[in-house]
Amino acid sequence: MLRFRLFFSVLFFFPALFSLAQDARDVIKKADDKAKGKSSQAIMTIQIIRPSWTREMSLKTWSKGNDLALILITAPVKDKGIVYLKRKKEVWNWIPTIERNIKLPPSMMGQSWMGTDFTNDDLVKEASIVEDYNHSFLADAAIDGRDCYLVQMIPKPEAAVVWGKVLLWVDKKEFLMLHGEYFDESGKLVNTLHASDVKLLGGRMLPARLEMVPNDKKGNKTILLYRELSFDKPIADEVFSIQYMSKVQ
Repeated sequence: MLRFRLFFSVLFFFPALFSLAQDARDVIKKADDKAKGKSSQAIMTIQIIRPSWTREMSLKTWSKGNDLALILITAPVKDKGIVYLKRKKEVWNWIPTIERNIKLPPSMMGQSWMGTDFTNDDLVKEASIVEDYNHSFLADAAIDGRDCYLVQMIPKPEAAVVWGKVLLWVDKKEFLMLHGEYFDESGKLVNTLHASDVKLLGGRMLPARLEMVPNDKKGNKTILLYRELSFDKPIADEVFSIQYMSKVQ
C-alpha cells in the first residue's frame, strides 16, 4: 500500500513541477513579446551619468522578430552615424569615420555598449531571454506597488550568454519587466536594472525609463528614455542587411 501511495505522490508531484517551469517561461515570453512586438521602431535618449560628468546620446532603433535589430546613433556629432546590426547570432558594427563594418565576436557581448552601463548584449540582444535560459518561479514580490512574479533565469549549458544568473520581476497584470538583477558566473551581483514611468507607448502600457546601475561603481548609472515607440509596422528586410548599414538615416 505504501508503494502505491509513493507512486501516486511522484506521479502528481513531477507534473506540477513541470507545469511551474512552463509557466515561468510563459511569463517571460509574454513580457518579451509585449516589449518587442512582431516589429518595432523607436527613438531613444541615453544619459550616461558619472560622479564628475554626464553625457547624452540619441538613437533610433528598428527590430523585426527575435533575429533582426538595428541601432543608429544620431547624436552627439562625434558618434553620429555609428550603426549596430544584429542578424540572428551575428552582431556587426559600422564605424563611419573609418568606413568599415566590423563583426563583433561573442566575447565582446559582455563589454560596455558605447561607454554606457549597458552591455552590448543588453542593447542588441544576441542572447534570448526566452530560449537561452531555464526559468523558475522564486516568489511573489512587489515593485513600485505592483504585484510581480519573481523569476529566476539560469543559462542553459549550451547557451553562449553573458550572465551566470538573472532575476526578473515581472508585473502580473501587464507583464512588464520592471526590475532585473544580473549576476556573473560566480554568483556576484554585477548590474541592477529598474524600469519606471509606465505609460502608453505604441498603444501598449510599457516603462518609458530604464535605469541601469553597476553594483561596484558608486555614482555610476545609465538612463534610457523612450521618446517614441511604435509596433508592428512593416519594415523591409533590406534595413537589416550589412550593405544598408552605411545608408541608414
